[in-house]
Amino acid sequence: MADHLPLTALRAFEAAARHLSFQQATAELNVTPAALSFQIRQLEQALGEQVFIRAHRTVSLSEAGRRLLPGVRDGIDSLRSAWRAAQRQAQDRAVSITAGPAFTSKWLAPRLFNFARAHPDIELRFTATLRLLDLRHDDVDVALRFGPDRAEGFFSGVLLREWLTPMMAPDLATAYPTPESLLQAPLLHHDETAFMHPPVDWAAWFRTAGLPPPPAAGVQFSQADHALDAAISGAGVVLGRYTLAQDALRSGRLVAPFALSLMPRESYRFLCAPGAETRPPVRAFLDWLQDEAAPLAEQEAGRDFRTEW
Repeated sequence: MADHLPLTALRAFEAAARHLSFQQATAELNVTPAALSFQIRQLEQALGEQVFIRAHRTVSLSEAGRRLLPGVRDGIDSLRSAWRAAQRQAQDRAVSITAGPAFTSKWLAPRLFNFARAHPDIELRFTATLRLLDLRHDDVDVALRFGPDRAEGFFSGVLLREWLTPMMAPDLATAYPTPESLLQAPLLHHDETAFMHPPVDWAAWFRTAGLPPPPAAGVQFSQADHALDAAISGAGVVLGRYTLAQDALRSGRLVAPFALSLMPRESYRFLCAPGAETRPPVRAFLDWLQDEAAPLAEQEAGRDFRTEW
């Protein structure tokens, strides 16, 4: 008699014994009848006794099967409970986050090493999309969104205030040293200014600076981070979003030589379903976000912010 535990065969036996039907057991386990019969034969060979009495179109438990079933059932129930507990624990350590592609690549991604180092037990799962998600029903814990300061029915808070100002590579700054000189500069445009109300575009900045309208020509990008990459390469001057450009500004790959900056009504906010903010991994992530955002306000010194144009 073998002394090892044929776990797969025991699982097959428990299903067949519970249903007293090989056909129903195969449907539950998603196996073929031949595979189920093979597992039962393996169990009987290991046990040295038959566990089922097979008759025409019926099956019943043998004496050995009746002795075996209660312990096998309890064991499988314990395994299922342990598995569910492990799954819940894994879920409790995970935080699912959605943010826009540009914000994810330019602001979040460069900082995530700091979070991982401080919280090695928390797993972050990102979805980079601008699609609106239902935080109560979709598999998302936290949404980071750029928009107006309205979030009825959610736990929310301001993460970052956005502002836009001309940005360029250092070499271009010597060629265009004054706001007036930008009338001759190659201007880069991006569609994301249209999401702000009123739009924060080159026309708004030149108008606020008391200058004639800028040339309409220029390279157009659908994404603000692509326009920033072009500016870093020296392709032109971009009305850059500070939240996306601050790493490039800090490293000197971009400069923002003019104080005039437009601050839209919209801001970056974090949102989650009511009550989710109390779950420890979510709370840790939100606290970390605010800690990372706090030093950025120091770089606003000397800026001439305008909120109307």
